[in-house]
Formats: sequence, C-alpha cells, structure tokens
Amino acid sequence: MGVDEELHEKVRQAIQAIPHGRVATYGDIADLTRAPSPRLIGKILSEDGHDLPWHRVLRANGTPAPHLAREQLERLRAEGVLTEGEKVDLRAYRWADVVPEPERGLF
Repeated sequence: MGVDEELHEKVRQAIQAIPHGRVATYGDIADLTRAPSPRLIGKILSEDGHDLPWHRVLRANGTPAPHLAREQLERLRAEGVLTEGEKVDLRAYRWADVVPEPERGLF
C-alpha cells in the first residue's frame, strides 16, 4: 500500500519547515502530519528526502539512524546543534512547533 500524494507532500512540507539548528523526531513529524506511524516518515525520507533537511529528523531517543549517524551528526553540529556522543538533547533542540495540540496537526 503506497502513501497517498497529499500525505506524502504534507510530510515533505513538515520536514522542510524544521528550522536551522532545530530537530524533530520521526514521531513528531507523524503527529504533525497525522501520518499513521513514525516508520512511514522514515520511508518517505529514504525514498524522497534527498532535497530536504533530512538530518534534522531523529529517532525518539535523540539519536540518528545508525547508517546515517556520522553525516547526520556532522550536519547538525555545523548548524550549532551540540551532541553528547551520538545523541541530541531533544529538550534543548527540539523544534517548538512540533509540540502543538496533537489533535489539530499543523499540515
């Protein structure tokens, strides 16, 4: 079952909107766009995220995907996001707009 075009575009818009120096989790983006699961966000990014700030999307514990960790952390550090080892402090760097009223969504 494929992702409908409207949801696909909402996910792309949400990721594009993450500001420089801020991060969001796959779950945050799923909540914002009302996607059925965080895994779907990862799938969309892997298939159609090359032109997006993909490095700003992290796992729920603040870590990058293992196969992207080095490049992702380098890009985040270049934007001023400090890390503790391979982990980002979500309390310090999470995009504030991803904590809206969950039932409303933003996109």
